[in-house]
Amino acid sequence: MTSLDKPTSETDQTHLTGPQHAGGKHAAQQDTASKAVTEAALFEAFGGVRGMVETVLPGLLFVTIFTINKDLHISAIAALAVSLALVAVRLIRRDTVKHAFSGVFGVAFGVVFAMMTGNAKDFYLPGMLYTLGLAVAYLGTAVAGVPLIGLILGPVFKENLSWRTRNPGRKKAYTKASYAWGLILLAKCAILFPLYWWADTTQFGWVLIALKIPPFLLAVYLTWVFLAKAPPPIDVFAEMEAEEQAEKDRKAQAAAALRNPEA
Repeated sequence: MTSLDKPTSETDQTHLTGPQHAGGKHAAQQDTASKAVTEAALFEAFGGVRGMVETVLPGLLFVTIFTINKDLHISAIAALAVSLALVAVRLIRRDTVKHAFSGVFGVAFGVVFAMMTGNAKDFYLPGMLYTLGLAVAYLGTAVAGVPLIGLILGPVFKENLSWRTRNPGRKKAYTKASYAWGLILLAKCAILFPLYWWADTTQFGWVLIALKIPPFLLAVYLTWVFLAKAPPPIDVFAEMEAEEQAEKDRKAQAAAALRNPEA
């Protein structure tokens, strides 16, 4: 077969294999592309591997140092210092700092709590209370029909709140994902809060570190599963740009008509 005989476009493929095959191929390509976009957006929204490292490292350093020397002050200062260093690295590299900054605030509150009470376990208390509040927020907003995960991811997918009224399939997916996040975080709290009272600081710290990433990855995975099966997002930014361009075109046509009334 010469190069002129080879199909060079999807139209040629349709002619050779039939429209049904081409339609199925196109649908499969769209599905793959949608899953890839969903995966990339989730990766961006939740910070990726680097965000997980920044979440875990300060607490890991705290519990490691406290396990070795039982010194609350040194452990707390080291955790806060590494959090600030992570922010500084992001600033130097001009990267997004929201995940690192949230880590700094969490560590700072933990240090304040622990220093005020003299109890090293209180270093983890603000984070635990935040997790509990977040679980309630996920479940409450899902019940109310405004799932929190949709509010978080809507801007990432450039759909804003269009999923609420114009894309019921995505609203359903966001609701399922919010329930998943809420229940997973509640299960995490059900493990940690009893240990906060019963376990010693070292045991509690290592259990908390062990529960940092797996529940998070499970929630992200379930979110990906729900959204990968949902309809694609409506790009409201593209719609607004198209409307602006159409308005400019109308104005240009009107101006041209005024300049050339006989045209």
